[in-house]
Amino acid sequence: MKNISLDMTKAACFLKEGAVKAFEPQVKAAQEALENGTCPGNDFLGWLHLPSSITPEFLKDVQDCANTLRENCEAVVVAGIGGSYLGARAVIEALGNSFAWLLASSAGGGREGAPVILFAGNNIGEDYLAELTDYLKDKKFGVINISKSGTTTETALTFRLLKKQCEDQRGKEEAKKVIVAVTDAKRGAARTCADKEGYKSFIIPDNVGGRFSVLTPVGLLPIACAGFDIVKLVEGAQEMEKACGKDVPFEDNIAAQYAAIRNGLYGAGKKIEIMVNYQPKLHFISEWWKQLYGESEGKENKGIFPASCDFTTDLHSMGQWIQEGERTIFETVISVEEPNKKLLFPNDDENLDGLNFLAGKRVDEVNKMAELGTRLAHVDGGVPNIRISVPLLNEYYIGQLIYFFEIACGISGNVLGVNPFNQPGVEAYKKNMFALLDKPGYEAESKTIKERLASDN
Repeated sequence: MKNISLDMTKAACFLKEGAVKAFEPQVKAAQEALENGTCPGNDFLGWLHLPSSITPEFLKDVQDCANTLRENCEAVVVAGIGGSYLGARAVIEALGNSFAWLLASSAGGGREGAPVILFAGNNIGEDYLAELTDYLKDKKFGVINISKSGTTTETALTFRLLKKQCEDQRGKEEAKKVIVAVTDAKRGAARTCADKEGYKSFIIPDNVGGRFSVLTPVGLLPIACAGFDIVKLVEGAQEMEKACGKDVPFEDNIAAQYAAIRNGLYGAGKKIEIMVNYQPKLHFISEWWKQLYGESEGKENKGIFPASCDFTTDLHSMGQWIQEGERTIFETVISVEEPNKKLLFPNDDENLDGLNFLAGKRVDEVNKMAELGTRLAHVDGGVPNIRISVPLLNEYYIGQLIYFFEIACGISGNVLGVNPFNQPGVEAYKKNMFALLDKPGYEAESKTIKERLASDN
């Protein structure tokens, strides 16, 4: 079976000859530091060999829980933020029917017959939450509450609303069967609540950070609820774990090569990486990737800024800037080799739109030529292009893609010289928010901020 593959030729040509190969010693040292646990953030390396450690018994437990939710729920709300929802949503939307939510047997992005999969706890929009609770008023729904601490504001606020509504609609005893906690093993508000209420629960490993948690119950349970094959997803990740191992030669290790070319381009002044797809289903893969790389590398006034575009859609909004704007960018294109569906372009006798030259061609052929033509134009315009080829959009290859990006991120962050596994900057806004809301324990900060705001006015 084929694996995903990497083509760097249209990016390496922007660097001096041999520049990518010159990163081999740094990349090798970075990967060995990951393997030996000697890198910064070494207490968060549980994802590194997670795929190969997953057992059939564990997957069966996850699948059994998913089946209970599927049998008893018309809708399942995934309450989580950041890595606690982006990975699951990325996989579900990549594999699902784009219009499932319009179907009578709506699968919410999942397979037909699955419950509607909804995502909440990732914002504090009052309209969003009010509309969500209105939608659920006449639904048998369940909740997957994903939070290590149980006190993350966005998720905790949402879970409190949903818990009460679920209990009011289904009764407390029935609600226990359809509320699942994915949380810390021993501590935190979510763990305390799960134990007190008797919810089925799964553990988020202490040594796996949120953005690396797709292959834990954080991602696997919602994906299974949506009707997708988590066994195949894990198998794909296991294959990529072997293909990107520390003993795989640099010339054959696509994760090592990706880490090298990114750092080479960054050193040459390319400060922005745009993740591009020509398949709308991959929009949330890009969103997940942005958190993975942005939160891992954006430290100490360093790091490539991760951006994304959906082509050809965004060629009609961002195409001009990419073609002729400041030359501080490079593109990484995810290219799907073969769509899952086949659609031929029809002939029209009047040919008013002048498109009869496309009659009989697959729509994907037009899309592929748009991809090729755009890559050539952008390279000619001074934009290095990396291409990641994915044979098909299925569980196996999405599993490969997930692990590829994870291991490449760990290597790349270490080459950059930062700790890829912490996120100290995320706490700054929280302190200000809690102080402004007069949260107990933030009295000093509240006084300082209010004095600052008064002086600004």
